Amino acid sequence: MTLFACIIAYLLGSVPNGLLLCRAIWHIDIREYGSCNIGATNVYRTLGKGPGALVFALDFLKGFLAVYIAMLLVGTPLSMVLGGIAAILGHSASVFLRFKGGKGVATGLGVIAMLMPAVTGVVFFAWLVIVLVTRYVSLGSIVGAALVPVLAFFFGCPTEYTVFGVLAAVLVIVRHHTNITRLLNGTESKIKAGHR
Repeated sequence: MTLFACIIAYLLGSVPNGLLLCRAIWHIDIREYGSCNIGATNVYRTLGKGPGALVFALDFLKGFLAVYIAMLLVGTPLSMVLGGIAAILGHSASVFLRFKGGKGVATGLGVIAMLMPAVTGVVFFAWLVIVLVTRYVSLGSIVGAALVPVLAFFFGCPTEYTVFGVLAAVLVIVRHHTNITRLLNGTESKIKAGHR
């Protein structure tokens, strides 16, 4: 049953919300704009606050529902963690996009919101402060991801959740390797709402 839950979670995570919504509503292929990423940040930069927020919410929901489904079907901390990882992998390497995808930040936030609500609140606050001060979404995402396992341990969450935090942080940071290079070089783009 755990395997079944993970398959559902992966397929759920694989749904490319940014691509589908931009095609259906705004009649564009978001992969041809900005960073060419299907995630909320690129949608925000290309189309503005509303579309970006919508994609973020739907990608967040993928992670949240993946863990919730694993909880209903199996109910163990390990199954919930595996479901969360599967959803993030689905978003980052979607079966519907030839195993390409987004960076997994919004989906990952949905996962930890279901697993560790208190940790989520702190991580989101840290992300928000960093983005507001620096205008670098990538920096906020990297720092936020790195904080997850530390806070999971600090809050006394189950060991499985702390291990998940480490794995998720590594995945998110690796997916941001080009952003890290640009941050170090001073060439990273600051966030600005777009109006295509």
